[in-house]
Amino acid sequence: MNINEYNSWLGETSKRYRQSQIKAAVAVNTEMLKFYFGLGHDIARMEKDQPWGSGFLRRLSIDLKMQMPDAECFSPTNLAYMRRFFKIYEKVICPQVGGELVAPSDSETETAIYPQLGGKLEIAPEVPIFHVPWGHHKYLIDKLYAHPEKAMFYVREIVKNGWSRTVLMHFMDTSLYERQGKAVTNFAVALPEPDCDLVQEMTKDPYCFDFIALTSKYREKELKDAMMAHIEKFLLELGQGFMLVGREYHLQVGTKEVIADLLFFNMNLNRYVVVEVKAGEFEADHLGQLGLYVSAVNHILKKPTHEPTIGLLVCKTKDNTMVKWALESSQQPIGVSEYRISEILPKEIASDLPSIADIESAVSSVR
Repeated sequence: MNINEYNSWLGETSKRYRQSQIKAAVAVNTEMLKFYFGLGHDIARMEKDQPWGSGFLRRLSIDLKMQMPDAECFSPTNLAYMRRFFKIYEKVICPQVGGELVAPSDSETETAIYPQLGGKLEIAPEVPIFHVPWGHHKYLIDKLYAHPEKAMFYVREIVKNGWSRTVLMHFMDTSLYERQGKAVTNFAVALPEPDCDLVQEMTKDPYCFDFIALTSKYREKELKDAMMAHIEKFLLELGQGFMLVGREYHLQVGTKEVIADLLFFNMNLNRYVVVEVKAGEFEADHLGQLGLYVSAVNHILKKPTHEPTIGLLVCKTKDNTMVKWALESSQQPIGVSEYRISEILPKEIASDLPSIADIESAVSSVR
């Protein structure tokens, strides 16, 4: 194991440890979340059956605390969250069909039965909302109460990837729901099912590299240097399971040597991923170059136990029609996405702007 492999292993070990902490906390809170969901159902039912008025939750909070003085979860605010917790997910997870509530998920059927008021809610343990920390739910409710399908998308991503609340906030701020799986690809024809769907879901369009700030006139080398300088954030944006194998990875093809920008291995997909970064507009010639790298990795590095290598071209801009037509000529599985970064003013302009100290001095003089 060389130093790069060792450092990658350290990073993955640290990530697995943090995820295990989150999963342990979730296991402890699962039953409490089911209780919150059931209590939210009861509150919604009582308010529907009888107009209690605006002071109902405050009165209920006092009564519950009298019954359970050691409990700290029955504040009016938290009771309101419980009601919204039930209402945001009831139609997504459990649209009512008679007395039984059923909704299909990506891989299983999630079933719940409405209880009588105060009764126990019968619900399958696989339902993902009960494996997400309460603090995550409160944030989702605050931001996405009017968009339950979008909230469920993030719920499943939290469960699948073990996101902390900070990571959740980051991906919501960068609109992951709208970007996930949106790259223009030929995976549907170049890969067998269900691999094509799994790999497509791994992509994003655009990739959000807002942690990178460059002047408007930057070169590809500057962009790649910035990616490596922020490798943890770069890997986070690429998605779960990515490990960096090497930058400017040399591959011997016959008598010549070719160099791939970035080579990754995705543990979840069990395949190599070659990433090419272009600081300009997409050109059809880029696909031939990337396709060669993908083929070379399959011949040189891929083991029989690995899935076929894929290529990912990330460029500043692209014409989707040109990309689609160009991909029709490629036999290698390739996806094309745009990226976005935080551009800053060119140095020559920035140097002419007043500094923060100048501004503060001017404000003080006015006062």
